[in-house]
Amino acid sequence: MAITIWRLCGRAPNSRQLLVTACFLFLFWCLSLYRVTTINQSRESDLLKAEIIRLSENYVRALARENSDIVDGPYAGRFTAYDLKKTIAVLLESMLDRIDHLEAKVNITKLGGLFALSSNSSQHLNNNVNPAKGIINAEEGIGSWLFGRIRLALGFDVINGVTEECALTAEDKQLFPNCEGKVMWMRQMWKSDPCYGAYGVDGSECSFVMYLSEVEGWCPKKAWRGKVQIIPEDTKLIRYANISTDIEELMKVLVDPNERQGYAWIRMRIRRMWPRFSKAMKSLQLKQDMNGRRKKKILVHLGLLSKQSGWKFAESQFKGGPLGELVQWSDLVATLFLLGHQLTITSEAEQLAGILNKLPAANSPCQSRKELPVDIIYTDIVGLRQFKKHVKGGYGKFSKIQNSCLLRIVDSFGTEPAYNLRSWAKAHKILTTWGGQDLQPQQFFTMFPHSPDNSFMGFVVEQHLNDTNVVKIERRNQALVYGKNEYMWEDNELVQGKAAYLEVIKSLVEIHGTVYIDTEAKNKTHTIPSYVNNHGLLNGEDLHTLLRQSKIFIGLGFPYEGPAPLEAIANGAVFINPKFNPPHSSKNTKFFKGKPTERKLTSQHPYAEQFLGEPYVYTIDIKNIQQVKDTVARILHRNEFNPYMPYEYTEEGMLQRMNAYIEHQNFCQFQKQPAKWPPNSAVKFILGGKGVSCKDACWAKNLICDPSHFRDINSKESLLENGATCAQSKEITGILYPSFNTVTNECEIQKEEFLFSCVGEHLELQRLCPCRNYIKVQTALCQGCEV
Repeated sequence: MAITIWRLCGRAPNSRQLLVTACFLFLFWCLSLYRVTTINQSRESDLLKAEIIRLSENYVRALARENSDIVDGPYAGRFTAYDLKKTIAVLLESMLDRIDHLEAKVNITKLGGLFALSSNSSQHLNNNVNPAKGIINAEEGIGSWLFGRIRLALGFDVINGVTEECALTAEDKQLFPNCEGKVMWMRQMWKSDPCYGAYGVDGSECSFVMYLSEVEGWCPKKAWRGKVQIIPEDTKLIRYANISTDIEELMKVLVDPNERQGYAWIRMRIRRMWPRFSKAMKSLQLKQDMNGRRKKKILVHLGLLSKQSGWKFAESQFKGGPLGELVQWSDLVATLFLLGHQLTITSEAEQLAGILNKLPAANSPCQSRKELPVDIIYTDIVGLRQFKKHVKGGYGKFSKIQNSCLLRIVDSFGTEPAYNLRSWAKAHKILTTWGGQDLQPQQFFTMFPHSPDNSFMGFVVEQHLNDTNVVKIERRNQALVYGKNEYMWEDNELVQGKAAYLEVIKSLVEIHGTVYIDTEAKNKTHTIPSYVNNHGLLNGEDLHTLLRQSKIFIGLGFPYEGPAPLEAIANGAVFINPKFNPPHSSKNTKFFKGKPTERKLTSQHPYAEQFLGEPYVYTIDIKNIQQVKDTVARILHRNEFNPYMPYEYTEEGMLQRMNAYIEHQNFCQFQKQPAKWPPNSAVKFILGGKGVSCKDACWAKNLICDPSHFRDINSKESLLENGATCAQSKEITGILYPSFNTVTNECEIQKEEFLFSCVGEHLELQRLCPCRNYIKVQTALCQGCEV
């Protein structure tokens, strides 16, 4: 044999010798096939097969030495030609026959490693995978399935003359816009970590597409499987969320991690409000079907309470410190638990690192969301920074776009798309320490529904007084000032003219305050007027009693958008809401510097101004003394102090809203497809006027801009259908598109989907806007979207 002679001579075969050997093998195969087809004798057929295998083994080894530096794919090499496929196919078939025989003898139940197939899984795979139709069982592991698919492709497809098909069609590239770029990245970086090889990546294009479709989800499965039909999931394995009203079980989860007692205020609020929350949960169950919901594994990380934040929220929670954020976190924790989801709560970076660094393959860049132990992560910007800084390798599971989709950022004032996309913000010099997170804008959850690009989480307006107590409380001719810290009473850059404003009110009603006075501060000049009856910091019940006694709740212009005005209105006090002219924003107010928004506040409390209004809220210019006097006189003359609670700020309203988000919001979908929620039936497309933002264009029609449907109308055809008269179109990157340019008569299409935005206007542009209806008392949800 030629190969034996080459070995004895100590020389490696050259290309000419290999060609001669190949010709010899081809002639031998032809004769063998002739004999197999003409002589129907199983014994001779077995002998011929054995001879082919022996010769093929020698040929493969010789060819492998010459082509040792050539990268080979799953079942195709760049220079190995089709005969090597046939050879490998026959060899593997023989090897697999032997393996199956051995497995049957020793009854191996499981082999170690991601791709090892047991006799049971092998049989299961053969029963549930049809290589012609591309049908798989959804319960099979990704690694095992990939190995099994390659085995079947080799064993059947190759012998039958089927060539590999992993090419991306034009439709694939359109539906999966990131796929092509990820394949390019894999070409350069697939050797950067051995985990890619463990998933079967070997340098071939097909292995890239296999990995990116099956593991990371960037590419379409049909690009290499063909028509995909997923076998229905076994419902017996699904864990369902059952309503849970046992507060002691929640308290076992809400355990303070250190001596600072950071959760003390949160625990107190939850215990105090639990009876109302439990009652609201039962009421919601009667209104809508709460069965059949999947139980989610949810991680809640309160970064603002950590020592590393430096904010000292824990230390100041009983000393007049800001409580708006703690209110929101308290109500979120209670809501998630009542809805029946599995909670893990942390507040220190060490806790977070301890949990996430224990995850499987925490230091590996190859992650499948199926491996993750959580379905949703609620945190804040401080917590997000701690993920990046302290968790190290564990953060790799969430820092990638495909896994950062699990994040929900509690963000009181909101983050606009222009500030969120780091590359855009940096290029336009608006990058702030709070922005540049590269999340989908709806992953930011706000305290009030002021930013339609974000999701409205909200909180619950607490009601301390029961009906019996309320009857006994007499309304007095007094007003309570909204300002628990002395600096809020000072005339400053935020609001001027406060002293004269209070003097006018004092002439008509008695003024009370609940200001925290730091008695230990030395040489401090107190700014509280002597005519103010200051009660100091009060507990919840005493504060609400004082609100019930008062006719007016006096806004001083700061703090912005807190929960206190809604508590006052819920107790029947009328809120005087200071108007801002010009509006306060990052361009003229120090407080908003660095915040990732250009939102313009027209008053201290825009929600009260826009969604409530008279007779519960009077928004006035407090520097206009005559207007102040007339407004107070009008309030007193009406003598109507009826409590009002917006449904969206009740326990039931928050439970309904958060349940809808958890059930319907899906930020882990990387395929371009029409938005499923809110449904199309609730959405109307409107071509706004020149220089009008989508937020304002929708609101003018008593609708709310919904950014989830921007993708559906981002085309020239949609603009034409809705009234544009453009002759041509072009793609542009920015927050103003899709839109019609009235100067150039062009349809301008959005190029960067992360910049779809409801805000932003330009004098030359008419913006095409997705506007949805809403439930009047539940603005976050469209009509019919609550279930």
